[in-house]
Amino acid sequence: MTTNAARDEDHGVRDAAGAVSERKSAAFLPPAGAPRNLAFAQLANSVGDGAFIVTSALFFTRVVGLSTAQVGLGLTIAWLIGFLAGVPLGNLADRKGPRGVAILLAISTSAAVTSFLFVRSFPLFLIAAVVYATSQTGLTAARQALLAGLVQPAERTRIRAFLQSTVNAGLAVGAALGGVALRFDTTPAYLAVFAVDAASFLVAAGLIRRVSAVPAVTLRVAGEPRLAVLRDRPYALLTFLNSIMLMFMPLLSLVAPLWIVERTNAPGWVVAALLIINTIGVTFFQVRIARSVTDLRTATRSVRFAGIAMLVACGVFALSAIGMAPTAAAGVLVVAAALLTLGEMKLASGAWEISFGLAPADKQGQYQGFFGTGPAVARMLGPALLTTLVLGWGPVGWMVVGALFLGTSCVTGPAVRWAARTRPASQVVEPSLAEECAA
Repeated sequence: MTTNAARDEDHGVRDAAGAVSERKSAAFLPPAGAPRNLAFAQLANSVGDGAFIVTSALFFTRVVGLSTAQVGLGLTIAWLIGFLAGVPLGNLADRKGPRGVAILLAISTSAAVTSFLFVRSFPLFLIAAVVYATSQTGLTAARQALLAGLVQPAERTRIRAFLQSTVNAGLAVGAALGGVALRFDTTPAYLAVFAVDAASFLVAAGLIRRVSAVPAVTLRVAGEPRLAVLRDRPYALLTFLNSIMLMFMPLLSLVAPLWIVERTNAPGWVVAALLIINTIGVTFFQVRIARSVTDLRTATRSVRFAGIAMLVACGVFALSAIGMAPTAAAGVLVVAAALLTLGEMKLASGAWEISFGLAPADKQGQYQGFFGTGPAVARMLGPALLTTLVLGWGPVGWMVVGALFLGTSCVTGPAVRWAARTRPASQVVEPSLAEECAA
């Protein structure tokens, strides 16, 4: 009896320990099955992307032998074409099935990166860059459509938050690998990094293949346009508003570093610290932030909270130029980066729910492809606009940028209500004005 009791007690302890371990892993990993496989696929992609981002400029100039002007022109053309390809490729994912299209686009991305190892002229570089940018844009749309088809609507934003957290973790690992290549600064080191990048997309393709297939949409309503999203004005407005909000990306990666160097007394290491704060913040807190977003009402509130946080962050950035000691300026900038990261996480949570919730179930691919053009627009227009305002106007420019974020976040609510009224009543729960004001 004593032996059995001891054995039972031991089993209980181990079961309890296992349960605690499972709860801990659940805080960082999505549920097992399709969500977890998609997360690991995102992790593989983002490791490659992180290495690519850190080393691409030097790789293309030192290894490929291009001028900085050629690199800039080639990548601008490539991402412009990728931007235009998002909706057609998303529509292809709807019509042929998102899993198969995602696998093919992951493989074509790998092929494009592999070709970078061998091209040594601008025309060939441009072709490879176009294939790379187009494949990346289409892959994003196909993965979103795959997620929408495999996950229940109420869980999509939460699972998307897990994926975003995974992306940031992968980018950090990839950036570290890229940093090693930069430290050696040799052709073999750069070639090795790009080889890892190419392999990462093959790994992602294999992981995507493990998830269940989502049925293709083979029927089309008579008289309905093939790319219906291009005629959906409310959704187009929301995509445009999201593009404006996404201008926080060049704000943190480009404008803030220039501001720190030119207008503050903060030490140079603060530039890296801000990016680290952003990466760690999203990795560890995006899932927690997203838990409060469950429908269009809470999504609208989340976006407006993001606008407030970004306005306050811009105000704190402006304060950093008021003749502070280096240590004080560094502390103020850290607070500003934390606030901007909070705004980013609130914006992402609301935007995911809006993009999924207002897209027809049979057109998730093309709708996600269209909504996914927001980052490309922000990266194309943001640098020139934001550097002019912030570096040209100083603290006043920061406040103008903050007011732009706040104003856009407030307009999002009426735009969501407009879009909701154009959908079948069974598809959405429209946010009311009273509830928004109460929030």
